[in-house]
Amino acid sequence: MKPLAYRMRPQSIDQVVGQQHLVGPKKIIRRMVEARQLSSMILYGPPGIGKTSIASAIAGSSKYAFRQLNAATDGQKELSQVAAEGKMSGTVVLLLDEIHRLNKVKQDFLLPLLESGQVIMIGATTENPYLAISPAIRSRCQIFELKPLTEEEILTAVDRALTDEERGLGKYHAKLTKEAGEFLAQKGNGDLRATLNSLELAVLSTKQELEAEGKDASSLTVTLDDMADSLQMKIQNFDADGDGHYDLLSAFQKSIRGSDTDAGLHYLGRLLESGDLVSICRRLSVIAYEDIGLANPPACERVILAVQAAQQLGLPEARIPLANAVIELCLSPKSNSAMTAIDAALADIRQSNVGQIPDQLKDAHYKGASKLGHGTGYLYPHDYPGDWVAQAYLPDRMQGKQYFAPKGESKFEAAFKSQYQRLHDLQKAGLKGK
Repeated sequence: MKPLAYRMRPQSIDQVVGQQHLVGPKKIIRRMVEARQLSSMILYGPPGIGKTSIASAIAGSSKYAFRQLNAATDGQKELSQVAAEGKMSGTVVLLLDEIHRLNKVKQDFLLPLLESGQVIMIGATTENPYLAISPAIRSRCQIFELKPLTEEEILTAVDRALTDEERGLGKYHAKLTKEAGEFLAQKGNGDLRATLNSLELAVLSTKQELEAEGKDASSLTVTLDDMADSLQMKIQNFDADGDGHYDLLSAFQKSIRGSDTDAGLHYLGRLLESGDLVSICRRLSVIAYEDIGLANPPACERVILAVQAAQQLGLPEARIPLANAVIELCLSPKSNSAMTAIDAALADIRQSNVGQIPDQLKDAHYKGASKLGHGTGYLYPHDYPGDWVAQAYLPDRMQGKQYFAPKGESKFEAAFKSQYQRLHDLQKAGLKGK
């Protein structure tokens, strides 16, 4: 029997879980399907969040033939078979997994098929398509980013699988305790494919245990312990309200902010042991820009690369780039000057009348703008020595306001501080002389 995640693939656009920014009412992919005006597209995002599901739903809703190939392992022979089917039926929807691994020979074969509409290609990738996919393919496709599924969306899919008697687990009349469901949703890391397959294992193994003990298995309840065994994860600091989870993330960030490398690695280890890759990656990205920031911009860039590598590798290998990131962040100089600067600007905007945008900065690219004085008097910096000229940018009410207060304790921030103060002094002197 095929895995639960495969059996529960949506058969129409209405059955897609999550991704409402693409398939919700009046959104772009739903509009395409309803108007039967499909175009080739590239879907990108982490594994298990709906790329294949959306492709299957598009084909099901539009009643087109649906085929699935892999750009890395399937060759021109398989592509030719899809092309022939498209020629015979008029259109075929092709889901091409790992499209970033498409070589030039396969690409050249596909291009005319995409141009003619004989094949509607839906490319799926975990890579950034703007970096990993050739311009020739990109130019013939619309590009859509898929978002990680929320725990609520995961639970919606779980409930659907438990009650569906035709394709799901409905015939087992299984239920999950509240704690088991929340544990499954949390530890699935947003990967619906892995979550549904773990659910099936939990239900079938619980049924088997009951039968082995001579108990009634016509209806069953999966407990937190059953779910943990099926996920092969420890129930570490798990609680239904999530307090222990957030305490752990808080300790993780505060240890890195406090430059304690050993504590940072300790809490990283605890988070890894609980399998919570999504939260680790999100929190590390925040830490990089909140606590290190302008004191060491290259470290922030490397953390984002480490997070991307971890997401692509998955556990357990993800621990390696994440450990690199934690060690560097702990040992890096720290600064929160960028965060405090934007928070100060937001506080002004929310609490006071900040005034109007100066007329010379307003959009002048439409007829009649000059009559309103928009853009009049704007000084184009590139026309001046050093590509800089003194002119007012802040609203009149805010002139002279300074939000950025760099600490200057690292070489990077010291350079930013010097340049910021120099330009501020030049601006002040230039405007005073006008």
